[in-house]
Amino acid sequence: MKILIASDIHGSAYYCEKLLERYSDEKAERLILLGDVLYHGPRNDLPKDYAPKKVISMLNPKASEILCVKGNCESDVDGMVLDFPVDAENALVFVGDRTLYLTHGHKIRSDISEMNCILLNGHTHVPLCDESEGYLHINPGSVSIPKENSCHSYVTFDGKKFLWKDVESGEVYMEKEI
Repeated sequence: MKILIASDIHGSAYYCEKLLERYSDEKAERLILLGDVLYHGPRNDLPKDYAPKKVISMLNPKASEILCVKGNCESDVDGMVLDFPVDAENALVFVGDRTLYLTHGHKIRSDISEMNCILLNGHTHVPLCDESEGYLHINPGSVSIPKENSCHSYVTFDGKKFLWKDVESGEVYMEKEI
């Protein structure tokens, strides 16, 4: 099973459309969103083509393929307008013999190293692949508001390899085989 993992769309219709084009091109079976889907938050500039209503209309037709966790910019209203759940702070996904622990990243469990899982989170808007804490930590970066000179990005996972890709071009710029 191939999944596409993205975070921090922040209401950008332009980058949401690019992400969905990549999702189709990748022939992924599931889309995991790691929070901050509709709103940009008080610390971020407005992303390109900020239009949360358009983002809603683009994502809702894919609701049965989306798994989303709640970001720090999600509100209670989001659950009323999106056709997929956005209220869970975290989720577990099993891919083959791997356990993926999904969270936005503004609240990470202190016992994560004891869970025998791969941590996936967004929030920082910076791509990451780190094994220094006794577990694999993956961050896809941000679809719409990348930081620290990173590109607008997402990650694919096929159960064996994580690939970080530019959402504009689809080109791989980092990979991690597990």
